[in-house]
Amino acid sequence: MTENELSKIVLDVAFDMHKTLGPGLFESVYESVMEYELVNTFNLSVKKQVVLPVIWKDKKLESGFRIDLIVENKLIIELKSVESLADVHYKQLLTYLKLTNIKLGLLINFNEALLKNGIKRIVNNL
Repeated sequence: MTENELSKIVLDVAFDMHKTLGPGLFESVYESVMEYELVNTFNLSVKKQVVLPVIWKDKKLESGFRIDLIVENKLIIELKSVESLADVHYKQLLTYLKLTNIKLGLLINFNEALLKNGIKRIVNNL
């Protein structure tokens, strides 16, 4: 399955979640429901809260970053439930993409009245 095919499935799930649950819940709620749907409905491989270490002076520090979800080792999903997305959120996802060599990421802010306004697609050499 391609990155674009995976992103379509993820976005369909996100719209369904937003319609059912509404905006403004904790990010962890959206993350758990998203993981459940992708694994149980679509039989996709999903890794949750993936630790991405920082390398400092040739030392691997495990307390680096935590990626919300990685789908099929091809798509990173970064979920938010914030007033509005900030530049740092885009940079965070782009950093994850570069460090993992994954080509596509979706930044989804569920704290929007219209979910389409909270979705950003970030690419890394795609």
